[in-house]
Amino acid sequence: MNSVVSSQQIFFTALAKIAQLLAGEGEFQETMQAILVRLARLTGMKRGMISLYRRDLEQIHVDITYGIPDTTEPVFYRLGEGITGRVVASGRPIAIPRIDQDSLFLDRAGARSKIDRATLAFLCVPIKFAGQVVGALSVDRAAKGADLAGELEFLEVVANLLAPRVHVRRVQEENTRLKEAIGRHGPMGTVVGNANSMRRVAEQIDQVAQTLTTVLITGETGTGKGLVASEIHYRSPRRDKPMIRLDCGAIPENLVESEIFGHQKGAFTGAIENRIGKFELAHGGTIFLDEIGELPLASQVKLLRVLEEREFERVGGGKTIKSDARVVIATNRDLEKEVAAGRFRSDLFYRLSVFPIHLPPLRERGADIILLADFFVQKRGEEMGCKISRIDSSAIDMLISYHWPGNVRELQNALERAMVLATDGIIHGYQLPPSLQMAASGDESDADAAGSANFQAMVKSYETTLIVEALKKTRGNQTKAAKLLGTTKRVIQYKVAHHEIDYRKYRGVKV
Repeated sequence: MNSVVSSQQIFFTALAKIAQLLAGEGEFQETMQAILVRLARLTGMKRGMISLYRRDLEQIHVDITYGIPDTTEPVFYRLGEGITGRVVASGRPIAIPRIDQDSLFLDRAGARSKIDRATLAFLCVPIKFAGQVVGALSVDRAAKGADLAGELEFLEVVANLLAPRVHVRRVQEENTRLKEAIGRHGPMGTVVGNANSMRRVAEQIDQVAQTLTTVLITGETGTGKGLVASEIHYRSPRRDKPMIRLDCGAIPENLVESEIFGHQKGAFTGAIENRIGKFELAHGGTIFLDEIGELPLASQVKLLRVLEEREFERVGGGKTIKSDARVVIATNRDLEKEVAAGRFRSDLFYRLSVFPIHLPPLRERGADIILLADFFVQKRGEEMGCKISRIDSSAIDMLISYHWPGNVRELQNALERAMVLATDGIIHGYQLPPSLQMAASGDESDADAAGSANFQAMVKSYETTLIVEALKKTRGNQTKAAKLLGTTKRVIQYKVAHHEIDYRKYRGVKV
């Protein structure tokens, strides 16, 4: 019993030291290095590593180490490779009682080459932020007498404390790569993101832009299909020619063909003059037909002819007109299902599917949400003439936890609203739309969040205890409490509000 109490006291002391380091103003590298040192000195854990998961490369890069020799070459693991790779891939912790008996242990850093591996245990836990694995924390310890289950649980709590800072570190690195990507993709800045799916989109645009191939862009409403169509046009040899847009779902069915192909005077009631259609206007340039799934079956036949024979007639006209327009199509529907239901012609579908580009929904793009938010705030801030220096932590939490049914368009609108309300150059959580605030305060329903709920509760309880004790000592003075905890008043105010602590009731407390 005494040994259990003793280990709990050691862990609590270590958590207190770690919390103080995280609340300080130190740089990421300095702070994380100090945390690994504290783990070694206070808990007896030996070599330690903090690794970042780079989704764009599907690699885990060892970023911060303690007790491991420096190497000239970067140390990394592929997703699923070794213990660290497996932990990041699965999102589950692993404890190895003796590293000499496990073939998965690779020791890529070479730190245990001159040590008896039979004497060492190895523990590795995922670092998760908003339900997503952003890295891993791993340590060695003496195999003899190790309480691996208890220490693994303790390390998971530590990982939860580290997660926000590790996430910010990864976002900063991604922002650097994002600026490079924007530079490569020109001033349009359409393809913003480091998710593998968006890098694939960027590659596909590069591949198809210089050709005349018909492109089919698919994706949910608000994912940016129109922007990708523009990017294809403006990177093509036709960039100096017109790009003509037509939303097929916004035109009455009886006028669709007139809009696309034009009509002759007297072709139907109300046709009082000749009208040039979109295909003629796009001659030599690009025609972008949005929401092609809304096109009536009769019009689909005529569109198929244009695509195959490059010619058409105006409604009510007998003259054949040659078409020299590059065709880009977009839809938010599943056209294969539409074909199966008889609402879309199979021959047109196969003709359109020469070069499909799929845009993923924003909820599947992870940290790209923050990259996009930074990009939009900077871009829109310049247009609106307002200077926004940053997005605060409460707003970042809300942006990441929201499910974004309106995708990128909804994100833009939410940020523009917040920029209008911002008075101090900072976007705060309470300035975001109510739907985001409600989502942030609601119950987590995904499996990852449910699995880590116990640890989140432990972290919340620990933070609340620290803050309440400090408020008791300072009689509810948040400025003094912040100084006592080695952090800033702003951090304390955010935590007080976040954990619903009534600081006023401690004003009369004597300690």
